[in-house]
Amino acid sequence: MNTKTSELEKGNPSRVEEEFEGIYGRYRITKEDALEVRFYRLSLLLCGLTFLAGISHWLLIGPEWASLWIIPLAVGIGLALNWIHIYLKPLHRALQIFWLLGCIGIFLLTLKLGTIKILTNISSEPILLWPIGPLFAAITGIGFKEFFCFRRPEAIGLTLLIPIALLGHLSGLLGGASVMTLLTCSALLLMVLALRKFGMDAGSDVGDKSVFNYLENQKTAGAL
Repeated sequence: MNTKTSELEKGNPSRVEEEFEGIYGRYRITKEDALEVRFYRLSLLLCGLTFLAGISHWLLIGPEWASLWIIPLAVGIGLALNWIHIYLKPLHRALQIFWLLGCIGIFLLTLKLGTIKILTNISSEPILLWPIGPLFAAITGIGFKEFFCFRRPEAIGLTLLIPIALLGHLSGLLGGASVMTLLTCSALLLMVLALRKFGMDAGSDVGDKSVFNYLENQKTAGAL
């Protein structure tokens, strides 16, 4: 996403600031930037682990109590959206709103159905997927951002498979086995995406800060 003038150690926040050449001028990747990237990657890993754990719980033990994994998944998505670098603020806010709506949906479903059988009820009554659907829309948005920036095949797979699985369940076009297969693939792809990011330098996740500075300056000038 940028051309750097010196190599930033991979994800190491203890390094001194590094200078990059951006579209709108030079900028620096600070130690704070590198620390935010590490937090983002750890949050994304938490999403992958809990998503895969929830699917595994369902397949190996059954859907009862599997819904408990949605809580740490929601936490991971929220943290990832807090630390992610998206310079288009409307898009960033939209993903955070989706996350918030999904969290509210989880809370309401828990009040209505209890904790044990939320996923069992969603499986038999697809309409109950609507309250938590925005949560998965948020993680799909993260996958889209990762594909847009890095063209990683696992990111586009994640971006496509989750909506296909959930919309297929809602519409009744996909059976339960097909939905679970797609969600399992999505969870595995998310794990691959999260793990592969630890091999990237921090500057690639921060992106071109000169674009952000340019947009901020344009916004300030427009307000005057």
